Amino acid sequence: SLQSLLSSMKQACEILTRDPEGGAARIPFETFSFLYLYLASIDGEISETETNAFLHEIKEKADKHSGMVLIRHF
Repeated sequence: SLQSLLSSMKQACEILTRDPEGGAARIPFETFSFLYLYLASIDGEISETETNAFLHEIKEKADKHSGMVLIRHF
């Protein structure tokens, strides 16, 4: 489901970030996108249209933060 996918993405950000613990947990958009597409394909319930729309929205936010995705973006 989308909720469990987003939960997994938050955990991934916290694991992969170089920010200090308790920080924004930023990761590069490319990394976020790669993981999201992989997990969405495994999930199988989220359409390609939904996935593309979500990643487009996240990229617009990341572009304002030097290409970094913050947990609060999603």
